[in-house]
Amino acid sequence: MFGFLKKKLGEVISRFSEKAREEPEEEAKKEQVKVIEKKAEEKPLPKPVQAARKADEVKAEVKPREKEKEEKKDAKEEIREEPKKPKSAQVGSSRLCNPAEAGFAAADWAQSSQRLGGFFERITSAVTEAVTTTKISETRFEELFRDLEITLLENNVAVEAIDKIKADLKGSLVEKPLQRGKIEETIRKTLRGSVEDLFTSGYDLKEKVKEIAAEKKPAKLMFVGINGSGKTTTIAKMAKMLQDSKLKVAIAASDTFRAAAIHQLQEHADKLGVKLIKHDYGADPAAVAFDAIKYAEAHGIDAVLIDTAGRLHSNVNLMAEMEKVARVAKPDMKIFVGEAITGNDCVEQARKFNEAIGIDGIILAKADVDEKGGAAISVSYVTKKPIFYLGTGQGYNDLAPFSAEAVVESLGLAA
Repeated sequence: MFGFLKKKLGEVISRFSEKAREEPEEEAKKEQVKVIEKKAEEKPLPKPVQAARKADEVKAEVKPREKEKEEKKDAKEEIREEPKKPKSAQVGSSRLCNPAEAGFAAADWAQSSQRLGGFFERITSAVTEAVTTTKISETRFEELFRDLEITLLENNVAVEAIDKIKADLKGSLVEKPLQRGKIEETIRKTLRGSVEDLFTSGYDLKEKVKEIAAEKKPAKLMFVGINGSGKTTTIAKMAKMLQDSKLKVAIAASDTFRAAAIHQLQEHADKLGVKLIKHDYGADPAAVAFDAIKYAEAHGIDAVLIDTAGRLHSNVNLMAEMEKVARVAKPDMKIFVGEAITGNDCVEQARKFNEAIGIDGIILAKADVDEKGGAAISVSYVTKKPIFYLGTGQGYNDLAPFSAEAVVESLGLAA
């Protein structure tokens, strides 16, 4: 399970992180300049630098006025040269002067030198930060996520689950300073947490049945789903599991609609040594469930597993019949059995059954042949119900407890 999705997910994550590191050249340069300018403006310049710049500004203002005066003088008038001042005393010089001549105390000069060193240190730090880190804009994130979104859709992950994953990644990546060498690590960590959050916390169904039976026998479990989903086989697997836990089990053949349904259950019941309560084809399914419960009460049976006719979620009449069975039997738990390999169809079926009767949990059959895994990732999040087990084969013992940690590991996202 998840083999194909794991492979594709690894490829997409690598591409995502690689492209995120290769931000557009012009955008990168602008970002570096902004960082450098911001760092440079944090503290004032050293006093000698300020004095030199002030001198340059004064000189720039004086020159135009002198030129204007010279133009008004008679061209033939000799210009009297003034004695030149020592270079160190020239006000307009931009060269850093002797601290004593500039009127700076030794302490001021030392402080200014220290600030000048700190200024260049800040510039170096800013350049290093701009080169080793990056930020992903919202627009660029949308471009990068598109590849991952297509991969998830191709692997039958529901839109609701994809939207959640996208929101989680966006919160961790967009406009956040990211170490270029750790972008892939950040993506994997965020995806791991996001996938784990898709699953509703569950419980051990077998232990739950024991608790119910200890309070009042029998515990009543009603199984629903469409034809061909593996519902009947799953009921037989559950009966075997409960038997292995020293519980007495009976099965109600309330699928009186499908041809050979009762015969199929009878074969399983005979192999397992389980009592099957049945009526003729076309009988009232609710009456079969009622009789099975009464039999269990009279014979000290710990659990009754109620089969129901497979039906499409769009068949209004059969859905109404299923609701009647639920009203009569008053099951302690209503369990949806879906076919993992049908992907989004399975998710939609679970949603509709949940709306009709309010399911308590999910068992995904045929998970061993599901290379994509989209149903397993999505169905719990969409219905807000736990996944109890995964069907992993045709044998009675091929029912594996569901584990969110195992899913994360199978997707190659484990820490």
